[in-house]
Amino acid sequence: MNIGDVSKHAGLPPKTIRYYEDIGLVTPLRDTNGYRSFRASDIHKLAFLSRARGLGFTIENCRNLLALWGDQTRASSDVRVIAKQHLAQIESKIADLQAIRDTLTHLVHECAGDDRPDCPILETLEEFPMQ
Repeated sequence: MNIGDVSKHAGLPPKTIRYYEDIGLVTPLRDTNGYRSFRASDIHKLAFLSRARGLGFTIENCRNLLALWGDQTRASSDVRVIAKQHLAQIESKIADLQAIRDTLTHLVHECAGDDRPDCPILETLEEFPMQ
């Protein structure tokens, strides 16, 4: 199967597929003319990667998850550790975004938004952090 067909089946752009090949996440066969020849297992890996990246896993996490997926003697606890670490990072980002939202909500509320030059939003942005 060529890269265009694989792209449709795996839900990934050809550029991403080439990148995943470059970094060793997939290794399609090569025809005598040098063109990639993807097997069903390659398509399955690419679909796996697409879903993992869609959940925000890093490339390195994906590499580890692929290795665990291919290891029939794996312990599910190894997979869970990766997922729990990723979840903790997501929860931290959510907390950071909520704090940003709260700050911006307060600043927007405090700003009169009229013709006067004073603006608490700009005043806050220009403040130097205290050390």
